[in-house]
Amino acid sequence: MSHGRHVTMLTEGTYPHVHGGVSTWCDQLVRGMPEVDFNVIALTGSGREPVTWELPRNVYRHTVVPLWGPAPARALRSSLRGKARRRFTETYETFLLSLLDPARGGFSEALRELTLLARAGKLAPALRSESVLRLLMTVWTRPGLATAGAEPTIHDALTATDLLEHALRPLSVRIPPDSVAHSVSSGLATLPALAAKYLDEVPFLLTEHGIYLRERYLGYRSGAEQRWPVKALMLGFYRELNTEGYRQADLITPCNQYNRRWEERGGADSERIRTVYNGVDTHAFPEAGPEPDVPTLSWCGRIDPIKDLETLVRAYAFMREELPALRLRLFGPVPEGCEEYKLTLQKLAAELGVGDGISYEGRITDVARAYAAGSIVMLSSISEGFPFSIIEAMSCGRTTVSTDVGGVREAVGDTGLVVPPREPETMARATLALLRDDERRAELGRMSRKRVLEKFTLHQSVDGFRHIYRELTGQPVLPVHVGDEWTRRLADPWYKELAADGSLW
Repeated sequence: MSHGRHVTMLTEGTYPHVHGGVSTWCDQLVRGMPEVDFNVIALTGSGREPVTWELPRNVYRHTVVPLWGPAPARALRSSLRGKARRRFTETYETFLLSLLDPARGGFSEALRELTLLARAGKLAPALRSESVLRLLMTVWTRPGLATAGAEPTIHDALTATDLLEHALRPLSVRIPPDSVAHSVSSGLATLPALAAKYLDEVPFLLTEHGIYLRERYLGYRSGAEQRWPVKALMLGFYRELNTEGYRQADLITPCNQYNRRWEERGGADSERIRTVYNGVDTHAFPEAGPEPDVPTLSWCGRIDPIKDLETLVRAYAFMREELPALRLRLFGPVPEGCEEYKLTLQKLAAELGVGDGISYEGRITDVARAYAAGSIVMLSSISEGFPFSIIEAMSCGRTTVSTDVGGVREAVGDTGLVVPPREPETMARATLALLRDDERRAELGRMSRKRVLEKFTLHQSVDGFRHIYRELTGQPVLPVHVGDEWTRRLADPWYKELAADGSLW
């Protein structure tokens, strides 16, 4: 990018280490702008995850930030004493109370203080002291808080403190000051962007695909690993962090209107929200040929509980009673940690007597073939943003049956069927109606491709972000009031340099 400006792309559990919709979007963006220099900072689990995407030449740096494993050696040698220790204790108490009693406020100011400690390598050891555990127990049992009656234990305090220490590690990550910080999800990926915004006034762009906070609630609802006081604290953290990201981002770019409404309810200024739909390379996803000879349902994605494949398996079993020849082909990888989920699906199919009709095809290089393999392309997720599998299938001229989550209805329009989530019989009846009507199915397929060509092309999506990057690097960042103790420049210094030497004119 001209004038030495760069984009730092912040990811969590996706690009370039995992395949999937968000990773596909990241790769499209990077490859679509060869004139922009990208610095990719990837939050991962252990830091040992392999790179599964070939990084293009304009990715000039790729840094892995492991959330787990031991704290950096530099941090373990640092400690706080005297006034610094007392100030940290006061800050951390405010931080904890803001998570458990959001009406009190104070999260933003406390997070700024913790950012300074993280930058100095002192936050991790400060969070590993016995006094921090005692403080959390005191806060948890404070009269008037819901957690007081839950009888939290020392084990709960150890668990919660450990989770927070790991979650806050990205605060120590430094972003080049001449960069745009582009977080491609809410949540932990926003922490380096917030730190750079607080301390270096780096422009902050936030893109949302799925609804990060909603997915955290769904995950904690089903997870039985922690007791309720721990869940209450961690969900409070994600809630406050989500809100802080919405408030601090210079621009927010949801991939659909559904996300936009969520963001506005979460405290984002509507004037700083700009919807940019995901796009498809229509040459890579050309119109598919004839349907398979055997009636077939195709699904493409990662084998993951958020995709609710139990509903799809149950719907398939319902349809098999009326169409014994029907087949279900599942294309996509099994991410690390989801192996047990695949076994659960196989067991369910066997119990329903339909295991012989379901095939697990694994990851496929030519994804367009996955959509061409089906008469209808299915989606059964309980949470989505603007799913690539749907618009890719539409680009191939296949109609879809999808659950009404996220931006699915916006994507499909009147070119496919949308059904409520977690209702296998409803999904089955809608799909059977399409399977029995060849003429309607073909017409919906033609309409699907036409809709993609008009609204959801890769060129439209990439060009939208090209314009946004230029806007954020060529204009002053709107000032955000952060308190009298925090100094801030009113305009981007790069902009001042351009104005001084006449480059803007």
